[in-house]
Amino acid sequence: MEASPRLVIVALLLVGIINIVEFSSAQNICKVPINGLMACKPAVTAPNPAPPTTTCCSALTHADLQCLCSYKNSQLLPSLGIDPTLAMQLPQKCKLPHAANC
Repeated sequence: MEASPRLVIVALLLVGIINIVEFSSAQNICKVPINGLMACKPAVTAPNPAPPTTTCCSALTHADLQCLCSYKNSQLLPSLGIDPTLAMQLPQKCKLPHAANC
């Protein structure tokens, strides 16, 4: 049985993403460590988001929220299973002193 081209592409993308995440554990996006962003994923995944964890909120304390706002209308977030509306609510839920005025 021959694998469809789409299935092969999806498998390659998944392997690539896993490798990037493993390689970039010391990397950050908008001044938030990748592992901190991963800690926030349950809080930004619909339909039943969990409350943000202490690890998630701690990771956001030094975030460049304007940078994160640039992802608000991106197709990247939904493609990763992240609800942009829930993501924009995190600063308030974490009681951060600075709001994400997107």
